[in-house]
Amino acid sequence: MYLHTCIFIFTAAAMTAFAQSTASPAKAPAALNVHKIGKVVVTVSFRTRQEGWGWFTPDAGDPNYTFSGNILRLSLSQAKENWSWQTEFAVPILLGLPQNAQGPGAQGALGFGSNYFTANSRQQNSAMFFPKQAFLSFKNQRLVTRVGRFEFNDGSEMTPKNGTLAALKASRINMRLLGHFAFTHVGRSFDGLHLSHTTTKGNVTFVGAVPTRGVFQTDGWGWNQVAFGYGSYTKPFTNKNYTNETRIFGLYYDDWRFITKTDNRSLALRNADRANSIKIGTFGGHSLHAIDTKVATYDLLFWGATQTGKWGNQDHQAYSFDVEGGFQPKAKSLLKLKPWVRAGYSVSSGDDNPADNQHRTFFQVMPTPRPFARFPFFNMMNNKDIYSGVILRPHPKLSISSEFHSLGLQTSKDLWYSGGGVFQPWTFGYAGRNTSGAKSLANLYDSSVDITLNPAVSLNLYYGYAQGLSAIRAIYPKGQSGSFGFVELVYKF
Repeated sequence: MYLHTCIFIFTAAAMTAFAQSTASPAKAPAALNVHKIGKVVVTVSFRTRQEGWGWFTPDAGDPNYTFSGNILRLSLSQAKENWSWQTEFAVPILLGLPQNAQGPGAQGALGFGSNYFTANSRQQNSAMFFPKQAFLSFKNQRLVTRVGRFEFNDGSEMTPKNGTLAALKASRINMRLLGHFAFTHVGRSFDGLHLSHTTTKGNVTFVGAVPTRGVFQTDGWGWNQVAFGYGSYTKPFTNKNYTNETRIFGLYYDDWRFITKTDNRSLALRNADRANSIKIGTFGGHSLHAIDTKVATYDLLFWGATQTGKWGNQDHQAYSFDVEGGFQPKAKSLLKLKPWVRAGYSVSSGDDNPADNQHRTFFQVMPTPRPFARFPFFNMMNNKDIYSGVILRPHPKLSISSEFHSLGLQTSKDLWYSGGGVFQPWTFGYAGRNTSGAKSLANLYDSSVDITLNPAVSLNLYYGYAQGLSAIRAIYPKGQSGSFGFVELVYKF
């Protein structure tokens, strides 16, 4: 009820401000949100979000709670002719975290509030100051080299000039395997080397780095005993009314932490395998297509990856793929709403035999899961997702989207997984729940509203409802329905 009241109040205020801004737009300053101290450019942003969780009903513990998550970011940078530098500091602030959002046994953490509380020494309020980014960048003709601490998202090597492909890439491609997890109130960065070579024919990128701590832990100073190497080639293509972008990539992940892995083996077998590292190679790519006709703009998306390597003392073989399509009709009666209708189907492999020496669960590495699971109670591991959605854009400052996901497990002999990868040395980063042979996970219905009040302020609203099915019912027999919503304000000054 409290979250619903907050959403109502914030929506009413936002709609009023939105109406005023569209009725009599103010003239924006020439250099909004950019300040200078001598030749050093200073930018500041603050994001505040009130989250409301209604997790599936456990046997004990509180699944219903709200808390406030905030992050302040201060960036200092300077650009020279052939080189530049940037230092960015972050201050995450968590207020009112739930103390009892933990269920017994497999019921586990009851939403992100529990993750934040546990990761920060079980404190209801937590804050920290740390360097989010600190790097030198060198430019030699078309080659850009970054050294230090930086953020990186796989798939973001190039931004298509076509608006449809750019929007698709940002929402359905980027961050599937490597991401800065900025949806959380801390996020993650990478310490290492980033090379990018761009020409009119395409882009070649290489990244070798170690992930920082963070995500749920407000202390983002340290590192993890994990490293990765990533390389990609991205090629755009345009011919009259047809636009395409194709990327191929390779990703090597090495995790040598002495820690219990999350998989479908018995606890005794997993504990005996703690000393053996995870070494996985992932190879794949994506292909995006946009076709502009007099009737509509059509789009197609293909993404896929295969994996090989070692999962501790097990051999690892896995795969994942996603196929999606959509259209934006140009009928005059719909032009004011600018609708975009999309649908898709994705599958990621699971392990169908916990007793053999093979690990077949697709490993999502270190993604930002939220773009693909807006109510983040699942991820791409051992997962089937039949997806449909519609986006309405009645004004350049307003976007409304609704999605439906029919979710299930690829194999009933594996676990229901959630999480986004390593964030501290002593926590694996993924949770798995045994559904006792059930495969149907949930039907997810959700909607979001994104409003740009002015160039400095934006408001984002979200609500998702999950109708839990047999897999969730097996773990939460007292109540298999869940919900998640938030009100978020972003201010750049």
